Amino acid sequence: MHRDADGDLTKPRSVRGFVLFKWAVYGLLAANVALYALEGSPTESIDTGAWVLLLLLFEWETGGWRLPPWSQPLVRGLRAMAGLVVVWACIDYALAGERLDFANALTWLGVILALELELRVSAEHLHFHRARQWAARGLYLALAGFALAWWGLAAAGEAEAWLDAWDASLWLAAFAAIELNVFGLAGPASTGERRISSSES
Repeated sequence: MHRDADGDLTKPRSVRGFVLFKWAVYGLLAANVALYALEGSPTESIDTGAWVLLLLLFEWETGGWRLPPWSQPLVRGLRAMAGLVVVWACIDYALAGERLDFANALTWLGVILALELELRVSAEHLHFHRARQWAARGLYLALAGFALAWWGLAAAGEAEAWLDAWDASLWLAAFAAIELNVFGLAGPASTGERRISSSES
């Protein structure tokens, strides 16, 4: 083991393993954009691409990267653009009567809101952050339920459900990695974790 820049003991192999796992999941999700372009609806293709962009922006902000000052407006602009797209896709699912897709998309919007609040709200509000963590667990539990529902549909013979089930499972793994980034559980502490831990000390 070695001591990192923040003075914490880390296990290099476990950190490297986490990084490899994380980027493998991100790569598979990027490949899913192409799969949806071939097999999915136009809304699903655009929605998936916007979510991949949001994911990479969260990784950029929570993964311990050194962000130059000029990048902040760019990150905010891209996040706003991607956010509008996923809201539009959520509404389109509702209008098309795709109830499972709509419920899944709406729940993911809740996850994004929870992560934004974690990063933006001052760490002095400890009760708020603890409540946010419990709310996020509930949202992830619901998302796991949607993934299981798609796997059940796929097992029942609905060929189109396989891609949705695979995609839903990958997104759960990806945002688990983002949560680990936020709370510094997979290596050097991220911005969000430093903010929370400093207020508790």
